[in-house]
Amino acid sequence: MAFLVTGGCGFIGSNFIRLLREREPSTRIVNLDALTYAGNPANLADLEGDALYHFVHGDITDRSLVARTLTEHSIEAVFHLAAESHVDRSILDSTPFIATNVTGTQVLLDASRAHGVKRFVHVSTDEVYGSLGAEGFFTEQTPLAPNSPYAASKAGSDLLVRASHHTHGFPAIITRCSNNYGPYQFPEKLIPLVISNIEAGLAIPVYGDGLQVRDWIHVQDHAAGIYATYKHGVPGEVYNFGGRCERANIDLVKTLLQLMGRPESLIRYVADRPGHDRRYAIDCSKAEQELGWQVRVDFSEGLADTVRWYRANTGWIEKIRSGEYRRYYQSQYGHRGV
Repeated sequence: MAFLVTGGCGFIGSNFIRLLREREPSTRIVNLDALTYAGNPANLADLEGDALYHFVHGDITDRSLVARTLTEHSIEAVFHLAAESHVDRSILDSTPFIATNVTGTQVLLDASRAHGVKRFVHVSTDEVYGSLGAEGFFTEQTPLAPNSPYAASKAGSDLLVRASHHTHGFPAIITRCSNNYGPYQFPEKLIPLVISNIEAGLAIPVYGDGLQVRDWIHVQDHAAGIYATYKHGVPGEVYNFGGRCERANIDLVKTLLQLMGRPESLIRYVADRPGHDRRYAIDCSKAEQELGWQVRVDFSEGLADTVRWYRANTGWIEKIRSGEYRRYYQSQYGHRGV
């Protein structure tokens, strides 16, 4: 048996592959990744030399490559994590988001159905639900109301997955998750950006009044949720994963400053992001009840561990900020997808 993970060199993908290796030690894992700016094979350096791990450099919009990968590696299950995911970038130019998130998902669905894949887990986001007021939670029945080009592209991919199941009976399942944190997250995201700026003594930009609320989940808990969906999820269903841990952005920034012993004077309020969603919060009771999944990483402990990881891996951050990691992998794999 073999699994295909798309986007496995990214933040969530690399953490999921590591969990998959632990849970399925005798199963071959194929990682298909285009190595765009957020894809970094160094995230999986610990698997180098593993005979059951195979990396394929390529784009999920490449029909022939996707079909060949599924066939040559006898793939039985697909975990689809490849996506353009940064909201600010989607506001500047949504073209790559439509190509990867929408077209790429359809290519992968078509090829997987033709190949006879037995399980397809599509990893999405709570941002497809839009924004919440001061009360309430997103459930799996919440109507889709995306407010950013990124969220709209993910909602489009979700609908394609849903249609594939309902039209063709394809065994696809959708997961939607709240904000992730943990090791190997690309430094432009909030928590690693704040940590690396604090470490460098740089100002910390905070959008608007900083009172936007997010529900935080450790990436290891999310990875465990994806795996639980593969093991116990029902095709055609949606499962939400959240940390039951709401924090205003400004409170999170202040907590990180306190953890790292730096003053709040480093905070700089900047113009708010266009269309910035005010609050996200996930009701994950369905996943808890039907999949036997639950949050295991305490936020305070997980955040402190995350700070320690980034402080211990400043070289990893510097190679990303300088672009050295991209230049190296371009020399190894060429410029395709970068």
